[in-house]
Amino acid sequence: MAENPILVPKMGESINEATVIRWLKNVGDTIEKDEPIVEIATDKVDNEIPSPADGVLTQQLFQDGDVVKVGEAIAMFSSEANPVASLIAETVPVAEIEEAVEKIENQIQEVITTTAAVSKPAGSNRFYSPLVMNIASQEGVSSQELETIEGTGMEGRVTKADILKYLETRSQSPVNKTEPAKTSENTPAPSFTPDTSTTKAVAHVSPINLNPGDEIIEMDRVRKMIAEHMVMSMRTSPHVTSFVEADVTNMVNWRNKIKDGFKKREGENLTFTPIFLWAIAKAIKDYPMINVSVDGDKIIKKRNINIGMAVAQNNGNLIVPVIKNADSMNLLGLTRAVNDFAVRARNNKLTPDDIQGGTYTLTNVGSFGNIAGTPVINQPQVAIMAVGTITKKPAVLETEQGDVIAIRQKMILSHSYDHRVVDGALGGMFVKRVAEYLEQWDVNTEI
Repeated sequence: MAENPILVPKMGESINEATVIRWLKNVGDTIEKDEPIVEIATDKVDNEIPSPADGVLTQQLFQDGDVVKVGEAIAMFSSEANPVASLIAETVPVAEIEEAVEKIENQIQEVITTTAAVSKPAGSNRFYSPLVMNIASQEGVSSQELETIEGTGMEGRVTKADILKYLETRSQSPVNKTEPAKTSENTPAPSFTPDTSTTKAVAHVSPINLNPGDEIIEMDRVRKMIAEHMVMSMRTSPHVTSFVEADVTNMVNWRNKIKDGFKKREGENLTFTPIFLWAIAKAIKDYPMINVSVDGDKIIKKRNINIGMAVAQNNGNLIVPVIKNADSMNLLGLTRAVNDFAVRARNNKLTPDDIQGGTYTLTNVGSFGNIAGTPVINQPQVAIMAVGTITKKPAVLETEQGDVIAIRQKMILSHSYDHRVVDGALGGMFVKRVAEYLEQWDVNTEI
């Protein structure tokens, strides 16, 4: 009876792993082709993995809460319609079966004995898998340290992800790496001195004092992943931000004039976001070196212009659906795409394909009443633009009769870019070009 793996599919350029949320099928269940068997989640979207063929689920290789890599086998299935009947149908001498059973029992007993010896350190009632114990041994983590690690596995067990996460932040602990700390009431614990020869950044976090009435809120899974992604981006790219103030009076007057008729005709709202996307797409055509990624010492120039739009979900988390080939769409097409993504993002109905392949990102901080922001680059992209709120301001205008002061609609565009490959000239000229397209908006534009 041959077993086949069920692999975690590729779900985006920057997505390398996923978390198992819950199993929809149990071992022994019959599964049909394309039937969902497990629900997984990334830092961007939840998804179900379907069965690649008809068969029977024979193994679950990960438990709820475990982290699995993209391309890794998450389960095994048999394509046999009835594996039990298939086994019975095979004629095997009884003596051979008894000999095989005895051999397997001996192997199981040997594994149990070995596991018992290493899975519960002396003086501990806590179970540790051989893998966790092996990592602890290699990294010099003492039994006392293991007891302090918070486990996220079944019944509070420490998983591989838990101990690896602990090792990443171990420099914050006063415990020495190679020897358990020995302290008394009058003797302070020795401080851990990081190895200055390493190139890995070490974060030093001051202890937080809790006061009466303070509330401790655990981050949910998505918030943890967003936090990790943001820290990774800041470590990867030296961020620089350029600002331009744009006079968008013509754009605002045009929208105010046609939005009611558009709503009546199309049954959906006309927002400023499609116009921003249109201007960004045109500016990328003018400055294509903004539409790149970095791979080591190589620059990858993207052919397609795929613009992500950051959407705040109802739970406060952020997700970035991607409008593919935005430069090939007219204003009506962009409007429909924006409205569709906004609704599905807030209702958690996006698919993995909806959030992958982005080459540039737009975030609208003005929707929260902010005049400007310094956005963090969405890796592996090299630039992101934030648009602030549109406000009325007095401005000096040059006319044929001389300068006059008038009330104009103004907004600030913030452009953050990766200074490894985008210099100030390119970053500044790009955001200026976007502003020019918005300022030159034709009030007779039809949609």
